[in-house]
Amino acid sequence: RNPRLLYKHDDGSYSAFGKSDSTGNTWLTAFVLKSFGQARAYVAIEEQHITDALQWLRQRQKKSGCFRSTGKLFNNALQGGVSDELSLSAYVTAAMLELGLPTEPTVNSALKCLGASPTENPYTQALLAYVFGLAGLREQQEAQLQHLAQHKGQLYWQRKGKAQEPSEPSWAAAAPAEVEMTAYVLLAYLSQPSVSPAELGTASRIVRWLCKQQNPYGGFASTQDTVVALQALAKYAALTYGDNGDFTVTVTSPTGTVQDFVLDSSNRLVLQRAALAELPGTYRLQTRGQGCALVQVGTAWAPSAAWHTEPPFPAEALGTVGTGAVPGLGRTGAARREGIAKSTLWLCTCRYSGERPATNMVVIEVRSPHPPLGYHIPQLKRQNLVKKVEVQPDQVTIYLDKEEKTFSFRAQQDFLVSNLQPATVSLYDYYETGEPCRAVSPAWSPAAHPCPSSCGHQDRDG
Repeated sequence: RNPRLLYKHDDGSYSAFGKSDSTGNTWLTAFVLKSFGQARAYVAIEEQHITDALQWLRQRQKKSGCFRSTGKLFNNALQGGVSDELSLSAYVTAAMLELGLPTEPTVNSALKCLGASPTENPYTQALLAYVFGLAGLREQQEAQLQHLAQHKGQLYWQRKGKAQEPSEPSWAAAAPAEVEMTAYVLLAYLSQPSVSPAELGTASRIVRWLCKQQNPYGGFASTQDTVVALQALAKYAALTYGDNGDFTVTVTSPTGTVQDFVLDSSNRLVLQRAALAELPGTYRLQTRGQGCALVQVGTAWAPSAAWHTEPPFPAEALGTVGTGAVPGLGRTGAARREGIAKSTLWLCTCRYSGERPATNMVVIEVRSPHPPLGYHIPQLKRQNLVKKVEVQPDQVTIYLDKEEKTFSFRAQQDFLVSNLQPATVSLYDYYETGEPCRAVSPAWSPAAHPCPSSCGHQDRDG
């Protein structure tokens, strides 16, 4: 069974939390339509699922030809104020064009609306350039590319007002929205019937920037930007791939240890990797032969507190509000033998104080350094604020809706765990992971003393 169908509504639409949401989401339904359309050549996809999503999207089209936004889009980085409906309509139109429906009346009407709607939003311009390229509207596409040429050169593009923080290192990965809009520009250049050498040169510079944003596993910051960026990189690779030439990449460590990577026709598309054991240090790279390869270095480290001296999610206090016996609580195992029936109420107040007017979906992670926790979280999903809960042996992950509320939950102890240690509580924006808040709390300890305020979420303007 396709796991995406777990998020499908009876009317053919899709949403982030499936039928627990009151209605489907226009953007996510178009995303699923696009994904199913691309995947059906390789895996079995029931045509009815594509038809259902397409029909639901048709019903969202307005008389103007643009599409109505329905449901919640948790990533507000893609919302461009007054251009939000325009970018959404462009995305839906692109999904239909990729599905192979250029003569669909719905598409023709949407293209008229897009062509008659000017915008200064670089994300929307990038998306429009791609859409017009798919539709073969070269003049409109060129107009959007000319607008984009005025934004930060032709390497990468940023949202307006999104500048790098002074404390942020120059090599920090870009936000998902920047990766996605830059990938759309690349797709726009590559979707033309004939790509000139100059355009291919521009595309190569964009590709180099995109590759720098990849994580060591080949993905990017989120599902959405990973899908678009990989689509763009794959299209570029198809245009530039050559199977001629064998060559060797030699990496030399500070002490002279040599690691050779040999590339030929048998392994040209196979990832090769090796650990850099001598750190810190300067490594030397040499190539022999003829060909092209991408070399990346992946690192992992613990950032210093100086990066975020005033985190966008300041947590004033974290800990238990109260701990005590729970009348009538069933006892099993060690809990029965020790007579344990403890309930710990967690209450934390965090408030977003960053530059954005509101956050996206917020995630709370409560992690224990020594699994198992010995607790379970009963009836948490009954709270309207909670959209999803994942309970693992050493961590509880809670996904919160975008509302201005204080969040609390009760943990019930099932069995004794000796030598309990403080837990780490992390709160972050699902789509802007570079703005986290972390605090250490005497979590899960039944002997913890009450404190004024502890674990939850309060979000400004939603």
